[in-house]
Amino acid sequence: MKKKRYYWLLAFGIALSACHNRHTDFDATGTFEATEITVSAEANGKIMSLDLEEGDRIQAGSIVGYIDSTQLYLRKKQLEAGLRSIDIRKPDIQKQIASLEQQITVARSEQKRMENLVAAKVGNQKQLDDIVNQIKVLQKQLDAQSSTLQKTSGSADAEAESLVYQIMQLDDQLLKSRVVNPHTGTVLVKYAEAGEVTRSGQPLYKIADTDLLYLRAYPTAEQLNSVKLGNEVRVFVDSGQSAYKEYPGIVTWVSDKSEFTPKGIQTKNERANLVYAIKIAVRNDGYLKIGQYGEVKFE
Repeated sequence: MKKKRYYWLLAFGIALSACHNRHTDFDATGTFEATEITVSAEANGKIMSLDLEEGDRIQAGSIVGYIDSTQLYLRKKQLEAGLRSIDIRKPDIQKQIASLEQQITVARSEQKRMENLVAAKVGNQKQLDDIVNQIKVLQKQLDAQSSTLQKTSGSADAEAESLVYQIMQLDDQLLKSRVVNPHTGTVLVKYAEAGEVTRSGQPLYKIADTDLLYLRAYPTAEQLNSVKLGNEVRVFVDSGQSAYKEYPGIVTWVSDKSEFTPKGIQTKNERANLVYAIKIAVRNDGYLKIGQYGEVKFE
């Protein structure tokens, strides 16, 4: 009876030792996380559509909804009408000065004819002087009218330019009324629904790229010497029935500050109180989940 009891104790001790080794046969542990992006509204108004649900996978650049932009559109049309009105009111300088230019051309022709007559001593000098003075008056009238028309045209151009910029602003606001997904990933949380009124900066949903997860692990100070950026490591996750799945990982970040061991995190040296956070990039095959526990073996 004592011998049987001895064997039972021995078997229990071996099992306990194996269990302890299984839980300490790692260099660091942590949980998986992803780069999360909170997509917010860029316009104010009623959400007319938000076509996504939690768990949906959405491609970057996809339009997933839009916010009511009726007033913006009507304002743009009003400005475009004002732009056409300015174009109609803008003076045609060449046409409006054509009459004076024609008068000057005729007067100069008459001046040349009179100069020939005076040179031949058959013309009147006073008539020639009158023609020259007439040309000077017409030229001053032409210059004054051209200046006035150019100022009027310049003012119209400036007014039209101002309207163009306002239309460009409205175009930008109209674009921002569309909800465009910025990054390929899976919708984690949906904060708003169609029919609700939103404002610029208010979160609509949260998305994360779950194809590439990061295991935030916590090696001790003693292990930190063997951890460098770009190091290849082995990552293990529990797949059930005491089995583990192994993934290749790459160290992408190492904290330069120590911290107390987070709750629920095991370390190689259980007496170590301070650890350093690191991030290990792991390509997801669909099995890994955000918040899932993982273990690391350094090469």
